[in-house]
Amino acid sequence: MVFIPPASSPAMLDVPDTVSLPDFVLDNKYRSVPHEQARNPFTCGLSGTTYTSLEWKDRIGWLARALRQELGFEVNQGTEWEKIIGIYTLNTVDTLTVSFAVHYLNGIASPANAAYSAAELGYQLKFAGAKAIFTCIPLLENALQAAKIVGIPEKHVYIMEMPDAFTGGKKVPFKTVGELIEQGKHLPAIESSKWTQGQGERQTAFLCFSSGTSGLPKGVMISHRNCITNIIQITLHEQFARAGKGPKGGPRRDVALGLLPFSHIYGLVIICLTGAFRGDETIVLPKFELATLLQAIQEYKISVLFIVPPIVIGLINAHQISSRYDLTSVESIFTGAAPLGESTARDLAKLHPTWLIRQGYGMTETCTGVCLTTEEDVWFGSAGHLLPGFTVKIVRPDGSEVTAHDEEGELLVQSHSVVLGYLNNPAANAETFLPDTDGKGRWIRTGDVAIVSVAPSGNEHITITERIKELIKVNVSPHYLLT
Repeated sequence: MVFIPPASSPAMLDVPDTVSLPDFVLDNKYRSVPHEQARNPFTCGLSGTTYTSLEWKDRIGWLARALRQELGFEVNQGTEWEKIIGIYTLNTVDTLTVSFAVHYLNGIASPANAAYSAAELGYQLKFAGAKAIFTCIPLLENALQAAKIVGIPEKHVYIMEMPDAFTGGKKVPFKTVGELIEQGKHLPAIESSKWTQGQGERQTAFLCFSSGTSGLPKGVMISHRNCITNIIQITLHEQFARAGKGPKGGPRRDVALGLLPFSHIYGLVIICLTGAFRGDETIVLPKFELATLLQAIQEYKISVLFIVPPIVIGLINAHQISSRYDLTSVESIFTGAAPLGESTARDLAKLHPTWLIRQGYGMTETCTGVCLTTEEDVWFGSAGHLLPGFTVKIVRPDGSEVTAHDEEGELLVQSHSVVLGYLNNPAANAETFLPDTDGKGRWIRTGDVAIVSVAPSGNEHITITERIKELIKVNVSPHYLLT
C-alpha cells in the first residue's frame, strides 16, 4: 500500500531539467518572489554584514569569473567531475555564494562538516577529487593539513571572511572571497552554459557526505534537479500559509535563523536554497551560543527558528535567561534531524504559547524534506504529512507492505528529489535505491522505522519511531541540556 499527500495538498509542478540550480534560484522567471521584493538573503547576525538580493547575484557572477581565472575552469569544457571545490567552513553570508559560483562554471560543490578533523576532511577531499578548498580562519590549520595530504596547492586554499570575534582580526596570506570578488569585477563575463535536455537531472550539483543507512561516510551525488524539486515541494507545501501575508498582498517573507550548519542538507536546502528562492532573509550565526542566539532574535526580529531537539531542550531549561530577551517576533520553530518528542514539544509550548512548533523528516539521500508539519495542521510528535510529489510505503521485516495505519515498518520513499546515488559505491546503491518504474522518481530504503497515523485533522501524518542516527550534532552546553 502506498501513502500519498493529502487531497488538499497542491499538485506537484513540472520540474525544469534544462536549468541549473543557481539559475532557478536567481532568475525572476522562476523565483516565487522577485529580487526587487525580496529581503536581503543572508545577513551576518554578529557583524550585520548583508547584501541585497541583486547584489548577492552580482557577487556570485564576479566570484565565478575569478575562479575561472584562478583554477582554469571553463564553463562548457570538461565535466563537472573535473571541477570540484571543497567548502569547509563555519556558516558565513557567502557560503552559498561560493557554491553557486562553482555551479556557474558547471562544477560541483562539496560541503564538509566543520567538525571534521584534518584526516576526515582529507578523506572527503581525496574521495571527491577536489581541486581547491574554501575555509575560514578558525578551521584553517585543519584545512591546510588536509590540502597537503591530498595535494591541493596552498594557492588554491581560499578564505571565507568572518567577524573579528571568530578571527581575532588575524590576517593570513590567502585570498579571501571578498578579494576574489573584487578580482572578478575586472574580468570578462563567463559564457552561458549550454545545457541539453535532461542535463539538470543528470548533472551533480553537490557532493555531500553521509553515512547513509550504514557504514563509512559515502559521497552522495545530488543533482541540480534534485535540489530544484525539493525547493518546489517545500514552497508548494507552505504556499497557503504564506499567501497574501507579504507586502502588496504577496507571499509572506520570513526572517529565519541560520544557525544549523550550511554543510548539512537541512541547512543547505531548507534554510539556504529554499529561503533565498522565496525571498526570505537568513540571519547567519557561525555556532550555537545561547546569549548570541537570543540577542540575534531580539535584534533582527527573527520569525522562524530552524533548530534541532538539543537546542529546543536548551531553550526550555534556560527559560530564565531567555525571558530577559524580547522574543515576540518568533512565530514558529521548525525542528528536524532527530525526532522531537511530544512531551518536549508540549513543554516548549507552555513557555511560548504563541509559537507554532513544527517538525519535519528528511535525509541527505532524499535531498531533504519528505514530510513537514504545516502551520494549519500541527500534531505534536509527528513529522507532518507528505510534501507534494512524494509517495511512501511502510515495509515489514519480511518485505511485505503495511496496509493499515499505525503499524511500524521501514519507511521507503519515492520522489524526483531522491538523489542520483553514492559515488563509486555500486554495492551501497544496490542496497539502498530502487528504480523508478512509474515516472514518479526513484525509491530509497531509508533504514528508518515509521508509522502512518491519521491526525485529528484527518490527514495522514508520518511519525519516525526509530532512527539509525542523529544527522546534526550541535554543541549545546550540557548545563542547558541537564538543568
